[in-house]
Amino acid sequence: MGRTHNMTDYDKTYEEFKWEVPEYFNFAGEVIDIRAQDPDKLAMVWVDDAGTEVRKTFLELSNASKKLANFLTSTGVSKGDVVMVVLPSNVEWWEAFTACIRMGALIAPGTTQLTSKDLEYRVNTSEAVCIITNNEIAAKFDEIADQCPSVKSRIVITEPRDGWLFYTDEVNNASEDFETAKTRSDDNCLLYFTSGTVGLPKMALHTHSSYPIGHQVTGRYWLNLRPEDMHWNVSDTGWAKAAWSSYFGPWNCGAVQFIHHTDRFDPVKTLELLSQYPVTTMCGTPTIYRMLVQQDLSQYKFPSLRHCVGAGEPLDSEIIDAWKKATGCIIREGYGQTETVLLCASFPCLEPRFGSMGKAAPGFDLQIIDEEGNILPSNTEGDIAVRVRPERPVGLFKEYWKEPDRTASAYRGDWYLTGDRAYQDEEGFFWFVGRADDVILTSGYRIGPFEVESALLGHPAVAESAVISSPDETRGEVVKAFVIT
Repeated sequence: MGRTHNMTDYDKTYEEFKWEVPEYFNFAGEVIDIRAQDPDKLAMVWVDDAGTEVRKTFLELSNASKKLANFLTSTGVSKGDVVMVVLPSNVEWWEAFTACIRMGALIAPGTTQLTSKDLEYRVNTSEAVCIITNNEIAAKFDEIADQCPSVKSRIVITEPRDGWLFYTDEVNNASEDFETAKTRSDDNCLLYFTSGTVGLPKMALHTHSSYPIGHQVTGRYWLNLRPEDMHWNVSDTGWAKAAWSSYFGPWNCGAVQFIHHTDRFDPVKTLELLSQYPVTTMCGTPTIYRMLVQQDLSQYKFPSLRHCVGAGEPLDSEIIDAWKKATGCIIREGYGQTETVLLCASFPCLEPRFGSMGKAAPGFDLQIIDEEGNILPSNTEGDIAVRVRPERPVGLFKEYWKEPDRTASAYRGDWYLTGDRAYQDEEGFFWFVGRADDVILTSGYRIGPFEVESALLGHPAVAESAVISSPDETRGEVVKAFVIT
């Protein structure tokens, strides 16, 4: 569309970039409420498969989050407590996120794919005092509620349920008068469960600066967002990618979020919505783009779309070419993980190198190192690492909560290890090689073999199990299990 990019000179931006972190910071008060000073400033456009449309301004979001914060406080939730939020892409997910941040409670998001066993582990490990979910997940939680003594309040959306507080009634009756908590930038804010190869999922702990401030880089330089944009991130709300591109990234930039609430991804419906709504930027996994380019793209028009990004796994050149031919947009790859914000990307001002993850993001000293922590020469495979000394970058998690040994194992001298391997060419472009572990990456989601094997062994008919990845044309790889009965 001919718009100047937020980053026009990579080298200049990288060299001049400085993190600015105040002593105290609260995203709800410092970002949402500031945007809400314009009563007409749109925050989100939400649509479902039935054609229902909801438009919310930042002022409406701010007020709803204050009402929810008051309600949560009345149930006994206080600053520092953990609230588990397991919701699909209902508007309540954004309200709950904002309310918890506002009151200084920790958010522990979860995907709706969780089983009752998964819920039990996550609730007890995090010591969550409250759960906000829908009736489907509520039914799963009821199965194990007696084994979760830390939970004092259960809140359900959409329809009332016996034994649960009904979100709509309680929030509607609450006051909008709420004083936002004075949270330090390094106070705890978010808990994301992330899979590993050994043991059950670990809790990546983020602060009120690591994601909320760190994702300024994600939103401005990779998503390339400005206040006039409408951004669509096709992602499950239970995964960290939602915090990246469905919350902090866009709203740091004042952009409007476009949200399609659906039970199952439908490429045809997605293309129809892209044609119908003025979506200017889009983020999706390679799986999403694969499914989209399998359709007859010539039947659709994309009058507003100007910028697309992909993350989760490397993109095939065939997909990039097909998408560019249909939309005029090059899919710009980015790299990061639950523990970090954007670490490197094919920024819009860079000439794309297909197959490359791009160059290091501003604010990060990203290098390829050997087993002793030495920086390797160009075109030499090694571990992807972020320098944390003498200065620790903002967009990095605080720790694996309650697991000091796991936290320590993520570091090598002055470096944080992402767990992936790559090489860097002479011009500074990073090229992904593979994972240093055997976590399975399917549709952009990380799945630990141990977690799946443990679930299989919980079945009385299974004596032994082993889980591996298997190539899949659409999802990159899928979980393949072998069992002995």
